[in-house]
Amino acid sequence: MTPEEIGKRLRSLRGDRMVAEVAEATGLGVSAISNYENGIRIPRDSAKIALARYYGVTIDELFFAGESTDSGDAAADP
Repeated sequence: MTPEEIGKRLRSLRGDRMVAEVAEATGLGVSAISNYENGIRIPRDSAKIALARYYGVTIDELFFAGESTDSGDAAADP
């Protein structure tokens, strides 16, 4: 997913909640969350975990949905 797609997903999950509410609940900074939602930065792993827990989704659903996890190694599939 692109940073913009991640941002869109984060904004959607936040809904009517204030950024400050999410920041307080996750221990992340307001500016960091704003940067994530605006596609300026991609969260570090610890922030990904905190956001996924807060929103009640898996890290994969939040940050990797739609991406193939297949290695593309056709030789491994007989």
